Amino acid sequence: MSEQRIQQEIRLAISHGDTKVFRNNTGTLRDQNGRPVQFGLCKGSADLIGWTTRTVTPEMVGQSIAVFTSIEVKTPTGRLRPEQQQWLDAVQAAGGIAGVARSVEDARALVCDKTDTSVRN
Repeated sequence: MSEQRIQQEIRLAISHGDTKVFRNNTGTLRDQNGRPVQFGLCKGSADLIGWTTRTVTPEMVGQSIAVFTSIEVKTPTGRLRPEQQQWLDAVQAAGGIAGVARSVEDARALVCDKTDTSVRN
C-alpha cells in the first residue's frame, strides 16, 4: 500500500471526536515571476498535523486544551529523514503528540490518551 493511501486512511479514521488532523504539504514552487515560494510548515514537518483535545487535571479546573498533534506517515518499509526525526523530537519535547504511523492502528495508538480508560473511536 502506498504512503499516500495509508495517509488518507489515517486522516479519515482519526479525524473525528477528540482528534483533528490535516494534510501538511511542504515544498517549493515558482510563482508567475519565477521566484521560489515555499509552502507548508517547514522542511521535515509531519504529513498530518492538527490537535487532540485533552481535559487537564483538576488543578486547571478541568479545562480542555488542544494538544498539537503531528503524525509522520510511512509505508511499512519507509524510513525517516533526519529532519523528520528532528521535527518529531521537537514536538514531543514541547509537550505535543508526535510519532510515525504505518497504519491506522499506529495513528490511533499515538493519539490515545493513556491516562483515559474510556474507548475512543
